[in-house]
Amino acid sequence: MKQPIDEESLHLYLEQHVPDVQVPVEVQQFGFGNSNPTYKLTDRRRHHFVLRKKPPGKLLTTAAHRIDREYRVIRALNGTDIPVPRVYCLCEDENVIGTPFYIMEFLDGRIFQDAHIPGVLSWERNAMWKEAVQTLARLHWVDPMAVGLSSFGKSHGFYTRQRRTLESLDNSYSKVVDIESKEPVGRTPGMDEMLAYFGDDQHQPQDCASIIHGDYKIDNLVFHKTKPEVIGILE
Repeated sequence: MKQPIDEESLHLYLEQHVPDVQVPVEVQQFGFGNSNPTYKLTDRRRHHFVLRKKPPGKLLTTAAHRIDREYRVIRALNGTDIPVPRVYCLCEDENVIGTPFYIMEFLDGRIFQDAHIPGVLSWERNAMWKEAVQTLARLHWVDPMAVGLSSFGKSHGFYTRQRRTLESLDNSYSKVVDIESKEPVGRTPGMDEMLAYFGDDQHQPQDCASIIHGDYKIDNLVFHKTKPEVIGILE
């Protein structure tokens, strides 16, 4: 759904806080970036930037719309070899364009919304998927403490929290009533055994802190125009 923004107010903010962006700017909303409205900004020099903002109104969940968290992680990774866009500003003043937003570099590359990656040769498709996996592995190797993310989140207990979340979700799903039988669908087969297995102390992994992308998929990656190389991780 298209969500226009107050361009006059945005211009004033850019003039005062973001000298890299030369006003006036043309604003065009992208068709993707559904969790947070995303816009392409073209300044008077024809340089391109990207603006991402929190959606307006009451939200079902806040986790997917933490613009400040996105900005903080990308900014921390700007000083590493992880391919992320350069960020220019974070504005948390809702009076500017209605909700918090940040501005980052526009990466001129290829984004594939279809996981089959159509339109490329099979060898390149294989190379792209290998590159995607290797890029994710490199992200996991980044020490959060070393890049200034020591207070970003809990540094331990992730495994246990995920298991509890899975159990809670399955408990909720089990109460859903089947349309035909009019009876609750019950627990997922094998769920109790799986939770018991992974809840056993001897199967607990060693705690360590690493950066995890909550929505890592092919259309959240920007590939080089001509090479099977990831030039940017998005969202």
